[in-house]
Amino acid sequence: MGQRDIDEAWEGAMRDRTRGGESSRGTGVTRRAVHCWPGFLLLPVFSMAAAQASPLPAEACDAGFETVLVADRGAPAEARALWLDRRTIRWPGADAGARYRLYHAARGGIRAVAGEHVTGADGAIALQPDSTPLAAAVTARFPHVGQGATLVHDLDDARLRDLFTQALVLVREDAGGHVLEATALQHPGALDDLYASAADAPELGAHPAPSGTRFGVWAPTARTVSVCVYPGDARPALRREPLRFDAATGIWSATLPGDLRGRYYDYLVEVHAPGTGLVRNRVTDPYSVGLGADSRRSFIADLDDPALKPAGWDAAPRPAPLRAQADMSIYELHVRDFSIGDATVAAAHRGKYLAFTNGGSAGMAHLRALARAGLTDLHLLPVYDFASVPESGCATPQVPDAAADSPAQQAAVMAVADRDCFNWGYDPFHFNAPEGSYASDPSDGDARIREFRAMVMALHGLGLRVGMDVVYNHTFAAGQDERSVLDRIVPGYYHRLDAAGRIERSTCCENTATEHLMMARLMLDSAALWVRHYRIDSFRFDLMGHQPRAAMEALQRRVDAVAGRPVQLIGEGWNFGEVADGRRFVQASQLALGGSGIGTFSDRARDALRGGGPGDSGADKVARQGWLNGLVFAPNDEADPALGRADLLRAADLARVGLAGTLRDYVLETADGTHQPLHAIDYNGQPAGYASAPGEVVNYVENHDNETLFDLNAFRLPRGTSAHDRARVQVLGMAATAFSQGVAYFHAGIDTLRSKSMDRNSYDSGDWFNRLDWSYRDNFFGTGLPPASGNEGNWPWIAPRLADASIRPAPEDIAFARDALRDLLRIRASSPLFRLRTADEVGARLHFPNTGPAQNPLVIAGRLDGDGLEGARFASVLYLLNTSPQAQVLELPGERGKRYVLHPVHLEAGAADPRPRTQARFDPTRGRFTVPPRTALVYVLE
Repeated sequence: MGQRDIDEAWEGAMRDRTRGGESSRGTGVTRRAVHCWPGFLLLPVFSMAAAQASPLPAEACDAGFETVLVADRGAPAEARALWLDRRTIRWPGADAGARYRLYHAARGGIRAVAGEHVTGADGAIALQPDSTPLAAAVTARFPHVGQGATLVHDLDDARLRDLFTQALVLVREDAGGHVLEATALQHPGALDDLYASAADAPELGAHPAPSGTRFGVWAPTARTVSVCVYPGDARPALRREPLRFDAATGIWSATLPGDLRGRYYDYLVEVHAPGTGLVRNRVTDPYSVGLGADSRRSFIADLDDPALKPAGWDAAPRPAPLRAQADMSIYELHVRDFSIGDATVAAAHRGKYLAFTNGGSAGMAHLRALARAGLTDLHLLPVYDFASVPESGCATPQVPDAAADSPAQQAAVMAVADRDCFNWGYDPFHFNAPEGSYASDPSDGDARIREFRAMVMALHGLGLRVGMDVVYNHTFAAGQDERSVLDRIVPGYYHRLDAAGRIERSTCCENTATEHLMMARLMLDSAALWVRHYRIDSFRFDLMGHQPRAAMEALQRRVDAVAGRPVQLIGEGWNFGEVADGRRFVQASQLALGGSGIGTFSDRARDALRGGGPGDSGADKVARQGWLNGLVFAPNDEADPALGRADLLRAADLARVGLAGTLRDYVLETADGTHQPLHAIDYNGQPAGYASAPGEVVNYVENHDNETLFDLNAFRLPRGTSAHDRARVQVLGMAATAFSQGVAYFHAGIDTLRSKSMDRNSYDSGDWFNRLDWSYRDNFFGTGLPPASGNEGNWPWIAPRLADASIRPAPEDIAFARDALRDLLRIRASSPLFRLRTADEVGARLHFPNTGPAQNPLVIAGRLDGDGLEGARFASVLYLLNTSPQAQVLELPGERGKRYVLHPVHLEAGAADPRPRTQARFDPTRGRFTVPPRTALVYVLE
């Protein structure tokens, strides 16, 4: 019997079945009628673990995403009290000597108005004040919670579990029972205490097998949960079955007869939603491994199923593990950017996972060349399921042919931005399923899984490890929004709340709370899934500083164990928002990850090299020059005349901080002539050095955020700087990254002088402003004013530059930068001296000979001593970076008498830059080096 026959027979059987009532909580044996479905085994009259109550009406499965059963018409809007554990409540700022009662109502409808008696409650529980000091674990969990009334109850756990399924209001009242003050409560502390065993419970999600398909979802506050099963992506429900509640874990589960792989499903969760009331939410599974189009339904799949693997997957080779995290050199790439404009890719594959399987394309040739040069990792911008792109029927803007500085292009792009095919994807919808807009058919649950794997297999075939950009710090939506998943299953749990119970949004979206047990579990389970089933080799964590260090270290242990090899973790360790400075927990931030082995992006050298900071606007975009683009030595028209040599010296020192791996204890002779550990050097009120090992820092001058280096230099380099010199400045920036100790991180297109027409934040700027050209003819500078949002205030500075044709590079300039990065990668790969493993090695082997008050700050020189280092290849390496538009002569007395020669890469006939061979000079009798203008070069002792 074919699948369609089975589905149709099943639908017919369902129409004839006796409809049962709503399920109830409990774990007892359930009596049921005997039914038989085509292709499935006959169930016995009584069953235990796999028993199901009578089938439920399926109409609700095809109704809207939300059904309000009892509206909330008077409960407090704010949740200012917190459960600290299962027994203890704290109401910050409240009078500890007052009378408190916890009102509850199974179906909601509580009304608590000041001066009146509470109405609509089923009952109330008297709470007692408690002055006993809190347990150390509770104090550590809630360091941010202010003093106030601490209240306890004497309910047993069974009663408490039932209480959490009801609407709850905490009231401070007078002796006559009149409301003085009322609040809702934040319950994560109690749920994590009461259901701690859920962290180690069996796998959640849908798990098909010949013996039956198991469903499991954690929903401890739900009154009922049922699962809807559908035969297809858009067809009506076949059946709705109740799930059963496990009192120990808070997990609802059921095993349905038969292997349901290939079907679709979602859950109906009856739960109290703050501000709405008692609702029945139709919601997809947080643990979905596959989805239908636009994530409307979850897809039932066994990721070990051969049908979900591209040909050759099981036996496909993958790159060998890296010996150390510092060996990583990364190219950051957006899946759609990679191929959407590549005419050498089959039209059906452009912008898709399958573009990476077109081995003969120009884009794959580019990646192949980088891999051969020494690139180790390709990091993909988000490829999990995200919410911002319609997976079916997305729009394509019609962009007019207009002037280089015209607003017409951005107007056309932004007119359809909310429904076009482009977004970076930093808006998670489902963490465990591949994004459907990159699949050939988003309505086919198999396609996105199989094609994602084909992409990984193709990249591994080039010798590139595959990294994944993950965003566990926030979700796209929360509350009762249709695209809210977590919060419509366990309202108020998965997100971090402020003192009033509102979701924190410091990350620009709804912040998740990975300090909570089951949000941390979701993150760990998700990362492990990508490693095990998709062979992801490394991760980049967005806004990692919003997560606990303990959770990240647990994740490191988990993914390493799953992979059977090290899985590298890097992330944004910025310290800001409600968690800043450890207010809630020890963060996974720059200053708190020392010794963890987890890498964070360093802004120290980035800002010194580029100038200013990422928040610059207006005239500051031009005036705040950096070491690369003219600070003091080549001032532009709007440069601050008060800046002088001291500012240039400081920028040079901070550039050296980056070259030394931002190591906290590395000692540098600074511009004032003192020798200081890097942690003693100030960087905007923070220590310049913070890492304990080279692998704990990620070096970069450009990534997807903010302007590209080319565009920032368009602001800051003096007008009249030639296009070729602009390319040379770009190469100097890439060289600073390549020569720095630690992880080297390059944004895709940095080597092709990538421009986004000076857009500072192109996350939703469409294909037009995010283009890449693997034919190397264009970098797309001057293709219209960037989108008004985030840029319009800067248009007066942007427009004249976009209109300046002299800034736009010629194909030969693009080719120069392209080949220069490959040479830099070859140099970096040529010796472990550029990739030292420990802080002690860096301290012993890296020296900066041109430092102190008498230095030439236009040239940074670094010497690496290879004596005794296994595989060093060279006895010594000396690199020189000259940022000046003029040649510089540098005398280094310590290098006198040495027989330096140019690095072999410089001497190759096809070397990108001829200046090291034709213009660089070394006089060993005086230790004198002549460094050509705007040139990076390397000498070696063999």
